[in-house]
Amino acid sequence: MLGTAALAVAPVAAPVAAPVAAPLFQAPVHMAGGAHPLFLHSHGRNATTSSTNWAGYAANGSTYTSVSTTFTQPSVNCSKGDGYSSFWVGLDGYNSGSVEQTGTEADCSGGVAYYSAWYEMYPAYPVNYSSTVRPGDTITATVTYAGSSKFTLKLVDSTQGWSHTTTKSLSGAARSSAEIIAEAPSDSSGPLPLSDFGKVSFTSSKVNGASLGSTSWASINMVDSGGSTQATTSSLSGGTSFSVTWDRLN
Repeated sequence: MLGTAALAVAPVAAPVAAPVAAPLFQAPVHMAGGAHPLFLHSHGRNATTSSTNWAGYAANGSTYTSVSTTFTQPSVNCSKGDGYSSFWVGLDGYNSGSVEQTGTEADCSGGVAYYSAWYEMYPAYPVNYSSTVRPGDTITATVTYAGSSKFTLKLVDSTQGWSHTTTKSLSGAARSSAEIIAEAPSDSSGPLPLSDFGKVSFTSSKVNGASLGSTSWASINMVDSGGSTQATTSSLSGGTSFSVTWDRLN
Protein backbone atom coordinates (compact mmCIF):
# COMPACT_ATOMS: atom_id res chain seq x y z
CA MET A 1 0.00 0.00 0.00
CA LEU A 2 -8.81 -4.47 1.71
CA GLY A 3 -9.42 -3.31 5.30
CA THR A 4 -11.62 -0.84 7.04
CA ALA A 5 -9.01 1.80 7.82
CA ALA A 6 -10.23 5.39 8.07
CA LEU A 7 -9.41 7.85 5.31
CA ALA A 8 -8.42 10.66 7.68
CA VAL A 9 -4.68 10.18 7.99
CA ALA A 10 -2.03 12.83 8.41
CA PRO A 11 0.45 13.48 5.60
CA VAL A 12 4.04 12.45 6.22
CA ALA A 13 7.50 13.72 5.33
CA ALA A 14 8.55 13.92 1.70
CA PRO A 15 10.13 10.78 0.23
CA VAL A 16 13.71 10.68 -0.96
CA ALA A 17 13.42 10.67 -4.76
CA ALA A 18 15.82 9.63 -7.49
CA PRO A 19 17.34 10.62 -9.79
CA VAL A 20 16.16 14.17 -9.09
CA ALA A 21 16.10 16.20 -5.88
CA ALA A 22 13.50 15.94 -3.14
CA PRO A 23 9.92 16.34 -4.41
CA LEU A 24 7.71 19.30 -3.75
CA PHE A 25 4.81 17.34 -2.30
CA GLN A 26 4.22 15.53 0.96
CA ALA A 27 4.37 11.75 0.65
CA PRO A 28 1.04 9.96 0.46
CA VAL A 29 0.28 6.84 2.47
CA HIS A 30 -0.38 3.37 1.09
CA MET A 31 -3.75 2.57 2.54
CA ALA A 32 -5.77 -0.52 3.12
CA GLY A 33 -7.93 -0.97 0.08
CA GLY A 34 -10.93 -2.14 1.87
CA ALA A 35 -14.37 -3.23 2.58
CA HIS A 36 -15.78 0.25 3.25
CA PRO A 37 -15.50 2.88 1.97
CA LEU A 38 -12.82 2.06 -0.62
CA PHE A 39 -13.79 -1.45 -1.72
CA LEU A 40 -16.71 -1.47 -4.14
CA HIS A 41 -17.75 -5.09 -4.67
CA SER A 42 -18.05 -8.23 -2.58
CA HIS A 43 -15.11 -10.55 -2.02
CA GLY A 44 -15.09 -14.03 -3.55
CA ARG A 45 -12.96 -16.95 -4.65
CA ASN A 46 -11.20 -16.35 -7.99
CA ALA A 47 -13.45 -13.33 -8.55
CA THR A 48 -13.00 -10.03 -10.35
CA THR A 49 -13.80 -6.98 -8.28
CA SER A 50 -12.90 -3.29 -7.99
CA SER A 51 -11.41 -0.76 -5.61
CA THR A 52 -10.94 3.00 -5.65
CA ASN A 53 -7.22 2.73 -4.83
CA TRP A 54 -5.96 -0.80 -5.65
CA ALA A 55 -5.40 -2.83 -8.83
CA GLY A 56 -3.79 -6.26 -8.89
CA TYR A 57 -4.38 -9.53 -7.05
CA ALA A 58 -5.28 -10.39 -3.46
CA ALA A 59 -5.16 -13.93 -2.10
CA ASN A 60 -7.80 -14.36 0.58
CA GLY A 61 -9.70 -17.03 2.48
CA SER A 62 -6.79 -18.50 4.44
CA THR A 63 -3.90 -17.48 6.71
CA TYR A 64 -0.84 -16.13 4.91
CA THR A 65 2.82 -16.15 5.87
CA SER A 66 4.58 -14.80 2.76
CA VAL A 67 4.11 -13.01 -0.53
CA SER A 68 6.65 -12.07 -3.20
CA THR A 69 6.90 -10.79 -6.76
CA THR A 70 9.32 -9.25 -9.27
CA PHE A 71 8.48 -6.25 -11.45
CA THR A 72 10.12 -3.68 -13.70
CA GLN A 73 9.88 -0.18 -12.25
CA PRO A 74 7.51 1.76 -14.53
CA SER A 75 8.28 5.18 -15.98
CA VAL A 76 5.61 7.83 -15.41
CA ASN A 77 4.38 10.23 -18.08
CA CYS A 78 4.00 13.58 -16.33
CA SER A 79 2.48 15.36 -19.34
CA LYS A 80 -0.96 14.19 -18.13
CA GLY A 81 -0.66 16.16 -14.88
CA ASP A 82 0.35 15.56 -11.28
CA GLY A 83 -0.33 12.07 -10.00
CA TYR A 84 0.89 9.32 -7.71
CA SER A 85 1.40 5.57 -8.01
CA SER A 86 2.97 2.79 -5.99
CA PHE A 87 3.77 -0.87 -6.63
CA TRP A 88 4.08 -3.30 -3.76
CA VAL A 89 3.50 -6.62 -2.05
CA GLY A 90 1.92 -7.01 1.36
CA LEU A 91 0.11 -9.11 3.90
CA ASP A 92 -3.31 -8.03 5.25
CA GLY A 93 -5.44 -5.11 4.06
CA TYR A 94 -7.92 -6.81 1.76
CA ASN A 95 -10.29 -7.70 4.59
CA SER A 96 -8.44 -6.33 7.63
CA GLY A 97 -7.34 -2.95 8.95
CA SER A 98 -3.55 -3.27 8.79
CA VAL A 99 -1.14 -3.79 5.87
CA GLU A 100 2.48 -4.94 6.18
CA GLN A 101 3.99 -3.91 2.85
CA THR A 102 7.01 -2.77 0.84
CA GLY A 103 7.48 -1.42 -2.68
CA THR A 104 8.27 1.58 -4.84
CA GLU A 105 6.72 4.89 -5.83
CA ALA A 106 6.42 6.69 -9.18
CA ASP A 107 4.96 10.17 -8.85
CA CYS A 108 4.58 13.39 -10.85
CA SER A 109 4.72 16.82 -9.28
CA GLY A 110 5.04 20.04 -11.26
CA GLY A 111 5.70 18.07 -14.43
CA VAL A 112 8.69 16.27 -12.88
CA ALA A 113 8.87 12.50 -12.21
CA TYR A 114 10.03 11.20 -8.83
CA TYR A 115 10.88 7.60 -7.95
CA SER A 116 11.46 6.14 -4.49
CA ALA A 117 11.37 2.99 -2.37
CA TRP A 118 9.62 2.43 0.95
CA TYR A 119 8.06 0.10 3.49
CA GLU A 120 4.95 0.64 5.56
CA MET A 121 3.28 -1.04 8.52
CA TYR A 122 -0.10 0.60 7.93
CA PRO A 123 -1.75 2.32 9.80
CA ALA A 124 1.71 3.62 10.79
CA TYR A 125 3.22 6.08 8.32
CA PRO A 126 5.45 4.89 5.45
CA VAL A 127 9.22 4.94 5.81
CA ASN A 128 11.23 5.86 2.71
CA TYR A 129 14.61 4.38 1.83
CA SER A 130 17.28 6.72 0.45
CA SER A 131 18.36 4.28 -2.29
CA THR A 132 18.07 5.29 -5.94
CA VAL A 133 15.18 3.93 -8.00
CA ARG A 134 15.02 4.49 -11.76
CA PRO A 135 12.56 3.44 -14.48
CA GLY A 136 13.48 0.06 -15.91
CA ASP A 137 15.00 -1.23 -12.66
CA THR A 138 14.22 -4.84 -11.74
CA ILE A 139 12.58 -4.87 -8.32
CA THR A 140 11.87 -7.91 -6.14
CA ALA A 141 9.63 -7.40 -3.11
CA THR A 142 8.91 -9.91 -0.34
CA VAL A 143 6.95 -9.76 2.91
CA THR A 144 7.24 -12.69 5.31
CA TYR A 145 5.67 -13.40 8.67
CA ALA A 146 8.62 -14.26 10.92
CA GLY A 147 6.59 -15.38 13.94
CA SER A 148 6.04 -13.76 17.33
CA SER A 149 4.17 -10.83 15.69
CA LYS A 150 7.23 -9.97 13.56
CA PHE A 151 7.27 -9.29 9.82
CA THR A 152 10.30 -9.18 7.52
CA LEU A 153 9.99 -6.76 4.59
CA LYS A 154 12.63 -7.14 1.88
CA LEU A 155 13.07 -4.95 -1.19
CA VAL A 156 15.80 -5.58 -3.77
CA ASP A 157 16.77 -3.44 -6.77
CA SER A 158 19.03 -5.79 -8.71
CA THR A 159 19.70 -3.12 -11.36
CA GLN A 160 21.03 -0.54 -8.90
CA GLY A 161 22.57 -3.24 -6.72
CA TRP A 162 20.92 -2.46 -3.39
CA SER A 163 18.64 -4.32 -0.99
CA HIS A 164 16.86 -3.49 2.26
CA THR A 165 15.61 -5.99 4.82
CA THR A 166 13.49 -4.55 7.62
CA THR A 167 11.92 -6.49 10.50
CA LYS A 168 9.02 -4.85 12.32
CA SER A 169 6.56 -6.03 14.96
CA LEU A 170 2.79 -5.71 14.77
CA SER A 171 0.61 -7.47 17.29
CA GLY A 172 -2.84 -8.72 16.32
CA ALA A 173 -2.28 -8.77 12.54
CA ALA A 174 -4.88 -11.05 10.98
CA ARG A 175 -2.67 -12.30 8.11
CA SER A 176 -5.96 -12.93 6.29
CA SER A 177 -4.79 -11.82 2.83
CA ALA A 178 -1.71 -11.42 0.64
CA GLU A 179 -1.53 -8.82 -2.14
CA ILE A 180 0.46 -7.78 -5.21
CA ILE A 181 -0.79 -4.31 -6.02
CA ALA A 182 -0.51 -1.14 -8.11
CA GLU A 183 -2.05 1.62 -6.00
CA ALA A 184 -3.22 5.20 -6.12
CA PRO A 185 -1.75 6.39 -2.78
CA SER A 186 -3.87 8.52 -0.48
CA ASP A 187 -3.85 11.61 1.66
CA SER A 188 -6.36 12.78 4.25
CA SER A 189 -9.00 13.33 1.55
CA GLY A 190 -8.72 9.83 0.04
CA PRO A 191 -7.08 8.36 -3.08
CA LEU A 192 -4.94 10.80 -5.09
CA PRO A 193 -4.88 11.07 -8.91
CA LEU A 194 -3.19 8.02 -10.40
CA SER A 195 -0.01 8.90 -12.32
CA ASP A 196 0.31 7.59 -15.87
CA PHE A 197 2.64 4.62 -15.36
CA GLY A 198 1.65 2.94 -18.64
CA LYS A 199 1.85 -0.72 -17.68
CA VAL A 200 3.56 -2.60 -14.88
CA SER A 201 4.23 -6.33 -15.23
CA PHE A 202 4.55 -8.63 -12.22
CA THR A 203 6.29 -12.01 -12.54
CA SER A 204 7.28 -14.90 -10.25
CA SER A 205 4.37 -14.01 -7.97
CA LYS A 206 4.10 -16.39 -5.02
CA VAL A 207 1.98 -16.67 -1.90
CA ASN A 208 2.97 -18.98 0.97
CA GLY A 209 5.74 -20.30 -1.27
CA ALA A 210 3.34 -21.47 -4.00
CA SER A 211 2.13 -19.78 -7.18
CA LEU A 212 -0.38 -16.98 -6.80
CA GLY A 213 -2.73 -18.87 -9.09
CA SER A 214 -2.89 -21.83 -6.71
CA THR A 215 -4.55 -19.70 -4.03
CA SER A 216 -8.08 -18.39 -3.61
CA TRP A 217 -7.64 -14.97 -5.23
CA ALA A 218 -9.48 -11.85 -6.27
CA SER A 219 -8.47 -9.85 -9.35
CA ILE A 220 -8.94 -6.14 -8.68
CA ASN A 221 -9.51 -3.30 -11.15
CA MET A 222 -9.18 0.30 -9.97
CA VAL A 223 -12.14 2.63 -10.52
CA ASP A 224 -12.90 6.15 -9.40
CA SER A 225 -15.84 7.09 -7.19
CA GLY A 226 -18.02 7.43 -10.31
CA GLY A 227 -17.17 3.93 -11.51
CA SER A 228 -14.83 4.91 -14.38
CA THR A 229 -11.85 2.58 -14.76
CA GLN A 230 -8.45 3.98 -13.76
CA ALA A 231 -6.34 0.82 -14.01
CA THR A 232 -7.07 -2.63 -15.44
CA THR A 233 -5.64 -5.92 -14.19
CA SER A 234 -4.92 -8.72 -16.66
CA SER A 235 -5.62 -12.41 -16.20
CA LEU A 236 -2.93 -14.60 -14.65
CA SER A 237 -0.39 -16.24 -16.95
CA GLY A 238 1.17 -19.45 -15.71
CA GLY A 239 -0.26 -18.77 -12.27
CA THR A 240 2.52 -16.27 -11.46
CA SER A 241 2.47 -13.39 -13.95
CA PHE A 242 0.08 -10.54 -14.70
CA SER A 243 0.09 -6.86 -15.61
CA VAL A 244 -1.75 -3.72 -14.56
CA THR A 245 -2.43 -1.08 -17.23
CA TRP A 246 -3.07 2.58 -16.47
CA ASP A 247 -6.31 3.97 -17.97
CA ARG A 248 -6.84 7.48 -16.63
CA LEU A 249 -5.54 10.05 -14.15
CA ASN A 250 -8.72 10.82 -12.21
